Amino acid sequence: MKKNLVLFVLFILPIVAYLFFASGVNGFIKLPVLTKSVPEFRKFKTIDSVNVKLEGKITLIGFPGSDVEARKGNFFNLNQKIFKKYKEFKDFQVVLLVPFGSEDQVVEISKKLAGLTDMSNWYFVMASDKDIQAFYNSMKLQDDINTTQGTTNVFIIDKERNVRGRKGQVDKDDAEYREGYNTTLVSELHNELNDDVKIVLAEYRLALKKNSANRKKYGL
Repeated sequence: MKKNLVLFVLFILPIVAYLFFASGVNGFIKLPVLTKSVPEFRKFKTIDSVNVKLEGKITLIGFPGSDVEARKGNFFNLNQKIFKKYKEFKDFQVVLLVPFGSEDQVVEISKKLAGLTDMSNWYFVMASDKDIQAFYNSMKLQDDINTTQGTTNVFIIDKERNVRGRKGQVDKDDAEYREGYNTTLVSELHNELNDDVKIVLAEYRLALKKNSANRKKYGL
């Protein structure tokens, strides 16, 4: 009996603990898909004419509106609580779609953010109001936005261009739906968004390890 207890503590309990924490506080082991296959960026570019793509990237996408300066506090929160933690992952990026006419503000904000951390995978992408609205509509979210005013929320898009979030029964007394994460609320970034980004990253890391193991198994 004592031997079985020791084996449980040494081997089984750590696995149970890992599965619990890997699933995050939201109760999901795999973050649900809210919308499948949003369109790839075609015409969108940064001020420096860099083509930014969604395919093959885990993206936090935002729509700050035309008054970029007014959102600087939100950018700072997102930078400090999320981006700095995950910027070393080459497949992770932050993309903010900004209407044409806000270029000067974007340049100034970019300089300030660059003073805080390496911004290699953080992009301000310029586009027309019409194109930004069309892309937002393609995400099929519950909340509407005015692209000039924008939103304080950011959204998760995975490597297959699926919008990810929370939906369904977390436990028997709690149903949850979340499509966006409010960058005004530091606690929401630190808890919900941090947990959900971890889960999506973990999905791909586990898939990569599985594929690598299979290749070794079959001598590939």
